[in-house]
Amino acid sequence: MFRAASQTVDLFWLILFFSFLVFLPESGCIRSADVDSCHEVKTAYMMRQIGPVELVPDRPGTDESLRVCLHPGPSCCTSKMEDSYMAAVRSETQQKMRSYSFELKYLIAGHTKAYQETFESLVSFTSNLTGTLFDSAYSALASDCRPLVLQLFSGIERHLSGDSNSSLDHSVRCFYNDLFPLVYRRLLNPGIGHTSPQSSSSPSTNHDDCLRMTRQDVSPFGPHPRLLVSSLSRALRAGRALSRLLRLAGEVVNATEKATLSRECGRGLVRMQYCSHCRGLTLIRPCTGLCVNVMRGCLMGVSELGAPWGSLVVLLQRLAATLATSSNHNSMELALLAVRNYVNDAILHAQLHGPRITATVEKVCGPQAAGPMTPSANPTTTSQAPSSVSPAASVTSQRSPVTSSPSAKSRSRSFLPRGSRGDKSRSLKKLSREFEGSIQRYQWFFSELPEMLCESEMAVEQHTCWSGQDVVESYAGRVVGSTLKAQRENPEMTVRNTDPVLKGAKLRLEQLTQELLVELDWARKTRGKVEEEEGGSAQTERGSGDDCDDEDGCEASGDETGDTSSGRSPATKDMSSPPPPPPAARRPVPPHRVSPPQVAVRSSARTPSLRPLTLIALLLLLLLSPWEHR
Repeated sequence: MFRAASQTVDLFWLILFFSFLVFLPESGCIRSADVDSCHEVKTAYMMRQIGPVELVPDRPGTDESLRVCLHPGPSCCTSKMEDSYMAAVRSETQQKMRSYSFELKYLIAGHTKAYQETFESLVSFTSNLTGTLFDSAYSALASDCRPLVLQLFSGIERHLSGDSNSSLDHSVRCFYNDLFPLVYRRLLNPGIGHTSPQSSSSPSTNHDDCLRMTRQDVSPFGPHPRLLVSSLSRALRAGRALSRLLRLAGEVVNATEKATLSRECGRGLVRMQYCSHCRGLTLIRPCTGLCVNVMRGCLMGVSELGAPWGSLVVLLQRLAATLATSSNHNSMELALLAVRNYVNDAILHAQLHGPRITATVEKVCGPQAAGPMTPSANPTTTSQAPSSVSPAASVTSQRSPVTSSPSAKSRSRSFLPRGSRGDKSRSLKKLSREFEGSIQRYQWFFSELPEMLCESEMAVEQHTCWSGQDVVESYAGRVVGSTLKAQRENPEMTVRNTDPVLKGAKLRLEQLTQELLVELDWARKTRGKVEEEEGGSAQTERGSGDDCDDEDGCEASGDETGDTSSGRSPATKDMSSPPPPPPAARRPVPPHRVSPPQVAVRSSARTPSLRPLTLIALLLLLLLSPWEHR
């Protein structure tokens, strides 16, 4: 019996000990301010560096000037402590927001710089490559055309970087305007000579100005300037759109970090985070529902960025995928390399139409007197060609290796060294693939930021929590959504308007995203059969254009390429027999009046099938001949 009694006593003390351990944290947390000491409040105030520790009273008292942490009993807070709490909690919240957005900000800034360096590398390489065209084929223009080429590619680089003040059409137009006087004087009319630096009022300078102003009307370079603008605009628009979006994304992230928290938000944060300290409860955590309501109310402007930011991220992914999987017809690399070909084709076009251009210029700008001649560095240029050689022959002899290949795209590839082509192409594709996968994680970043802040140390679920006024087992208030309409029913604070900085950022996001969708022709989500047919016809046109060389006179020889029934290319028709009459004039030939060439073809085609029949007929004749003789 004594043993049973001792077991009962041991069991009682064991239960009492475990109950003490279980309720010890709460007894430490829910230590009321009625205990006649504010030592724990002062310690927490000092550890968090909220303000001067002298503001914390040694004993709880009554302060009627409290505006946020109202409590009927004694309190360890004063009105000055509330002001310190409000300043501290605003700073803490903004610091936590910056810590969460640091990775996103670093991702955007790093890829913006990486893309800019990659684009600059491609533009610099192709600029040098285009400059070698004049050194190798047009040495009479080399020294004066080098700054023109640099200016052209400088405009291309600004356009690719997303500069709103840049115009690709303007850069190309200025390049050809400045190129025309040089080509006119030194290639089309070499007798005029090389002009030397003269005053702005000299006749030569006035004549050059007239050439520049009338270049578009005279059209000495044919369709090649327009084709260059079209090619670059189509191939560079994805890179330009990506640059503009990355710049805007960085601006939006910076705007969210610099956004100020309203005073009403500060009151809600103090009520959630520090009003429990006034009761001596320094270890209890706020309820999750309370934290979500307060954070959504404070970050309502940030949350409203969620939808347009998600659209921006989707567009960034699509642009990165376009650059990572770009095909030949929209490759940025090939389009930049093809600038050399377009410039060469334009000069060749001017040489082929030299007499017409000269006659038109003399009518508009008047004749130009011959100037002093300076020796040319390259005796093989057209300016040194004998007068007895025809313009077509001189242009043919002038052709550089750029125009020797049948395909413009294969020509562009051939001028990019293997190592540099692989490095630049792989770096752009690899960079785009990495960015496409990394930015996807941040599609809903601003929509989920309030919840992410509440998932940190600010809101830890326990069996009891702080409701903003007292210790409860669960939050009894209603958790509202993050939209402005839902926030009007927020039980923890009054949400009136959005931060004007964030409102402007949202407007810029929506405007630029919609503008780029229209510019890229991605506004419609479903395209249907019509666009499939357009894509097929575009591929057909590109396929026919890839095999045609502009300087070989494809535009003027369109009639010669009309007959493709024989399966021969236009280049092989000249070596074959004369072409047959057109289909409209061709008559069906009767079987007994087949022309000899067709008979030869048919007989040669049927010879293997006639040999067995011939042998059988000979055998029958041999067998039947004795019977007929009898």
